[in-house]
Amino acid sequence: MNKSYIALASIICCIGQPAYSYEKGDWMVRGGITAVTPNDSSNHVNVAGTDLGIGVNVDSNSQLGLNILYFYTPKLAVELLAATPFSHDIGLDTVGDLGSTKHLPPTLSLNYYFLEPSAAFQPYVGAGLNYTIFFEEEFTSANTEAGFSNLELDNSFGLAAQIGFDYTIDEKWSINTSVRWIDIDTEATFDLNGAAGSVDVEIDPLVYSVMLGYRF
Repeated sequence: MNKSYIALASIICCIGQPAYSYEKGDWMVRGGITAVTPNDSSNHVNVAGTDLGIGVNVDSNSQLGLNILYFYTPKLAVELLAATPFSHDIGLDTVGDLGSTKHLPPTLSLNYYFLEPSAAFQPYVGAGLNYTIFFEEEFTSANTEAGFSNLELDNSFGLAAQIGFDYTIDEKWSINTSVRWIDIDTEATFDLNGAAGSVDVEIDPLVYSVMLGYRF
């Protein structure tokens, strides 16, 4: 994915197009595909004080990504990332499916654009904060029958960083692609046949987006 991102950036850099300057006070909305790919790790699942010697993992998911930007200056913009709910399967390492959850990852970033505002190709870096909201946590039917219940994941607050670029098509439209790292940590709690269990999970995903933007 990283190689594809670099190749796409190189191709677009070489295409000659009229330039349309970013200006203070501009707004931009974007929509497209966003993929969340966890770089997950966890401690061992603990039930009633007993270490089960096994961790959990989280799979990837893609959804409709949305964001809105406001340019405080031609080179500084505040960006809010939103999306339709992501859905992730949760597994027990070496065992199989455990359950699933959905989440929303609103992320607020300050982006800095490197080149002159009139450049058609606009690379940028951004940094900010993320608040991830987990909901609709549930075990698979097989695990529910085995005695698992009451799965809950704590919401997460953490840092976020990104690199990306815009490429202007005309005065209003542009193409955007970005790669983000988001710090997402949660504690999952549950019951197993009446005994309390828990596991700490670092999800820390890379988030890839390809979007179409409209400036007004």
